[in-house]
Amino acid sequence: MNESKIPVLIEEIEQGLAVLQKNEDFLTNFMAKEYPSLGQGEIAAIVIADTITNYYTCAETIFLRISRFFENSLQTDRWHSDLLHKMTLNIEPIRPMAISNRTYASMLELMRFRHFKRYYFDFEYDWDRLEFLLKKYNRVRPLLREDLERFVEFLRGLYP
Repeated sequence: MNESKIPVLIEEIEQGLAVLQKNEDFLTNFMAKEYPSLGQGEIAAIVIADTITNYYTCAETIFLRISRFFENSLQTDRWHSDLLHKMTLNIEPIRPMAISNRTYASMLELMRFRHFKRYYFDFEYDWDRLEFLLKKYNRVRPLLREDLERFVEFLRGLYP
């Protein structure tokens, strides 16, 4: 670990948190203003699916930066799931877990959807599935923010 690069990692995580917040604000605003008039149609499904996908991708980018900084070893064949799992590991004496097991459970669902959406080119979404994902998304938002802010505090303690 190169201690002089800790401030860079802190800034990258904080920038990622800002993007996650923009994502949250966008979807909250959409659900309050546009969704009531659109209903469960194609446009609403696309907006919700894309926003959840972007949210997960942003979080995964933060996780990748943490992983590279501390351990940089991921399975090449299943690196997305391996990365998410490694964020739950408390690696003594290197680093604490970056996310809790509660956060992991919801993020796992978002990761699975992101993978599905990458290869799904139709516009007809299953609204039961989208509503389930919205619940996971809404549940994980404060958990992920809390976890990452705690992790940033750990990093600040490493760098005088």
